[in-house]
This record gives sequence, structure tokens and C-alpha cells, in this order.
Amino acid sequence: MSAVVQRVPSAGLEFCARVVSEIGPGLVVLIGINESNTDADARTGCCGYLIY
Repeated sequence: MSAVVQRVPSAGLEFCARVVSEIGPGLVVLIGINESNTDADARTGCCGYLIY
């Protein structure tokens, strides 16, 4: 599992040309999870970034 943390002035997520979510200034975390990672690995990793 790997991650990239980026400070942004604003960010958004689009799916099928529709805005799903948007944020103002803050942090965007892109997390890559592969088949060898368990659900517990994913939860632990994500919770670590929420505390950050």
C-alpha cells in the first residue's frame, strides 16, 4: 500500500461528468491498495491519514 498526500487550495471528484464531492483548502490523499493488502491493512492505513 502506498499513498501520496498533497495540500490543495480546492479539489473535486467527478464520475461520469458529474461532481461527486468537493472540498476547499485542505489535504488530498491518494491511496493505492493492491490485492496483497487485507481489509485491515486498508482500514489501518486510512485511519492513520485521518489523524494526520
